[in-house]
Amino acid sequence: MAWEAVFTLGLLVVVLGSLVLTRVSADLILMGSLVTLVITGVLTPASALSGFANPGVITIATLYVVAAGLKETGAVQWIARRLLGHPKTSAGAQARLVAPTGILSAFMNNTAVVAMFIPAVQDWAQRLNISASKLLLPLSYAAILGGTCTLIGTSTNLVVDGLLQSRLGIHLGLFELAWVGVPLLLVGGAFLILFANRLLPDRGGLKEELEQVREYGVEVEVVSPGPLVGRTVAEAGLRALNYGYLTEIDRQGRLITAVEPDRTLQAGDRLYFVGAPECASELRRIQGLKPANGSVHKLDLANHQRCLVEVVLGPEFAALGQTVRDSRFRSRFNAAILSISREGKRVPGKLGDIQFKMGDTLLLEASQEFAQQYRFRRDFLLVSALNDSTPPDFSRAPTALGILLVMVAVSASGLLSILEAAFLAAGAMIMSGCITASRARRSVDLPVLVVIASSFALGTAMSETGAANWVAGSLLSFGTLTPWVALALVYLLTATFTEVITNNAAAVLMFPIALAVSEQLGVSFLPFAVAVMFAASASFITPLGYQTNLMVYGPGRYQFTDYMRIGIPLSLIVGATAVLLIPFVWSF
Repeated sequence: MAWEAVFTLGLLVVVLGSLVLTRVSADLILMGSLVTLVITGVLTPASALSGFANPGVITIATLYVVAAGLKETGAVQWIARRLLGHPKTSAGAQARLVAPTGILSAFMNNTAVVAMFIPAVQDWAQRLNISASKLLLPLSYAAILGGTCTLIGTSTNLVVDGLLQSRLGIHLGLFELAWVGVPLLLVGGAFLILFANRLLPDRGGLKEELEQVREYGVEVEVVSPGPLVGRTVAEAGLRALNYGYLTEIDRQGRLITAVEPDRTLQAGDRLYFVGAPECASELRRIQGLKPANGSVHKLDLANHQRCLVEVVLGPEFAALGQTVRDSRFRSRFNAAILSISREGKRVPGKLGDIQFKMGDTLLLEASQEFAQQYRFRRDFLLVSALNDSTPPDFSRAPTALGILLVMVAVSASGLLSILEAAFLAAGAMIMSGCITASRARRSVDLPVLVVIASSFALGTAMSETGAANWVAGSLLSFGTLTPWVALALVYLLTATFTEVITNNAAAVLMFPIALAVSEQLGVSFLPFAVAVMFAASASFITPLGYQTNLMVYGPGRYQFTDYMRIGIPLSLIVGATAVLLIPFVWSF
């Protein structure tokens, strides 16, 4: 074995060890390996950087914009609210959750699906009086399984398809993976519905105690006509918010102070909530509500250009001692005051009559540039924007869903490649106003793209130096292996890698090994490539292997052992089903 092959295998061990044992980010580790391969002469710069021009990587980057357009318009929340319903049991809730999550994840980035579903599922769990820990991990697993159904469902599929195109000139169809992906979703979904309730703990959701945070009062109005008119408080999702609670309803001047969950909402009702600043952000995501503060509507800003900001008044704030009404705050700062907190408690009384005092904390609705613009002004001691507080533009949700459906249709029909369809869909999202150009730029997750593109360099080095052939020979040295057993070994090794490193890196590193195994056996490579696709996505045993698993770790208050308890049997079931079905669809 040449020194380049030995060096590449040694570097692979160092990379895997660094990913597992250190806290250095994956993009830095894999970019460092790329640089090392170039400097040592193992790869030419053109070979090392080829991953950045791979069609799969560019498609992933473009689909981030499409997913962001769906998020900005609230399209996923709009669908979730109609599909989740009001089941009576945990098993029923899991059944209602698995199906829409799996279907949505088949057509858009599963990370985006989980990100948008987490707050909806937390709220839904509280309304149903079910622990969120019973639902959030099944949400992640259903998104992973759904992503295996189509070529665009997960970035892993696109990465392997990109490798197939560049190395062998093979193009997979949009729905070609569904022959195995749909059975995996059905089998895995059935397992989750039957056993998740027994295997998962009852720990509740991660909810801040309101007495330990700054408390505000937020007033909103029921829009007419709108989806909340005629629904009860509980059905509207207003009874059990994560960060606040409904204290009273003002109905045409009559105050309803003891608000029952079955109280029916009417057009024009003014609802008063008390809670943490995030309560206002939660209310923004509920279609059918608008801020009741009149000055909010006078802001010279489109709805999708706004966000929530907290500011602390400093000693040089010009309106100290004046009332909110007299201060002309909105005209001066182009921001509307939603509520005022003093010494951690909301200031009671009519907002316009409250006098400013130094140290008051104001919850504002302002432009997305407000925090940057006033961060160093002496008026405020502190300026802090709330994360993800821009209200969705629900009016454009049908447009965003229409763009997604057209993208899928033209790609599935063969009129355009997936990359071309994604380019047009991303452009349509921006042109139609579903997302602004600046938000489209920010939606592209560069660290993830760097991880994927730079890991191609290691995969290329494994192929060009002969290291992949050596690993394949070592796998086959245990005896005469049938193609089916070799396929199972490739699947098992890929699934093991994906539990400890990123799924995309596992796919790229296993691709040349799987290719070498198929060549040494003299059989078709396609079933092995597809096995790598499915195995790299099938990360259920640890929270580290797949981003969606890590996203639900905190909100569900899970422990590492929770993943193993449900993930090990799920991995075995999914793995056995995949290895059994793949050769029937893509023969050896």
